[in-house]
Amino acid sequence: MARQGDYSSMSKGINVRLPGRQQSFVKEKSDPERGSFNSASEYIRDLIRHDCEAEESRKWGSLQRELALGMTADPSEFVEMDAADVIAVARRQRARGDKA
Repeated sequence: MARQGDYSSMSKGINVRLPGRQQSFVKEKSDPERGSFNSASEYIRDLIRHDCEAEESRKWGSLQRELALGMTADPSEFVEMDAADVIAVARRQRARGDKA
């Protein structure tokens, strides 16, 4: 099974229909003499790669913000919990529909 973000083992193609203006734009970008890419596939793969990286960055940013709350909290705000307590809290939150 391929790892998330690892597209090297994909063997199936995807056909995409583009309206005229978008098709012209992709052709321009993928023209080796005028654009930055050697083919439309190379251009599309680059767009997808950047989108994946941006999403990953957003996820890490969200995690870092959550962790920063704990890292900057006053020690008096901490509550001692064992694994069973954490699981119980998570189950209650899930039952209420709270975000994890």
